[in-house]
Amino acid sequence: MLVNMKEILENAEKEGYGIGCINTPNVETLRAVIGAAEELNVPVIIDHAQVHDSLIPIEEIGPKMVEYAKKSTVPVCVHLDHGSDYNFVMRAIRCGFTSIMYDLSESPFEENMEKLKEFTKIAHDLDITVEAELGIMTSTEDDTHGGEVGWTHESIKKTFTDPEQAATFARETGVDALAVCFGTAHGIYAEPPLLDIDRVKAIRKAMPESTRVVMHGGSGVDEDQIQAAISAGCSKINYYSYMAKACSKHINNYLAEREGNAYWHEVQEEAYTFMKEYIKGVLNTFKNGK
Repeated sequence: MLVNMKEILENAEKEGYGIGCINTPNVETLRAVIGAAEELNVPVIIDHAQVHDSLIPIEEIGPKMVEYAKKSTVPVCVHLDHGSDYNFVMRAIRCGFTSIMYDLSESPFEENMEKLKEFTKIAHDLDITVEAELGIMTSTEDDTHGGEVGWTHESIKKTFTDPEQAATFARETGVDALAVCFGTAHGIYAEPPLLDIDRVKAIRKAMPESTRVVMHGGSGVDEDQIQAAISAGCSKINYYSYMAKACSKHINNYLAEREGNAYWHEVQEEAYTFMKEYIKGVLNTFKNGK
């Protein structure tokens, strides 16, 4: 069933688990994510990132995402990830997306806050939930968001979200969810991430109860730290890069074992099957023992 993000995140925080938000830039990944959620009977968020629009335009994949969500036996939110261009955000809304991340984190704090306040009013009138970002999420050199060479535990600290700023931002804008920075990064980690869980707790405590805390860069983080972040207040966890890498490695091995003797449709189905099982493992971690 197609839902917006607000209700499923509210229940996730209340019950102490997290909801996976996974990029679906092609039909195989889309089928795998929803299929995994259905087999585990958990809600899920599927998203299209603006940086993936060069791979497949939102007007092509977006309607498929909405269609699959409507037919699903579990609640599915269709979300725009890191929409930084207003025109692109409008394209997502026209495609029927039920949730929008309007990412103006690279703008000055006041500008980010004022534009999100205006946009959130419009989106809520359309029953669309809104996510914003505060603090600039670091990207590694291996990431499609644009890399930063020399990522370290120390260098990433300059991007961390201030709890009091987060509280002000959430109160003024009325956003439903806020992506915050506390030690994660987009892409493949240069060294194992070390999350500032106390910062997550401080942000959750400072913000309005109605605004959910979001963790980006969830792939590559070990299970214990992910579950600690969920227990500290993160109810939405974005996940993609490590799954995509793992699937590529699996298909390379699959083709090598067959000495290249495979039809394309067989390769697609092998990728779908692998990703579905991989995602089931991820979603089980996000259940946080529930």
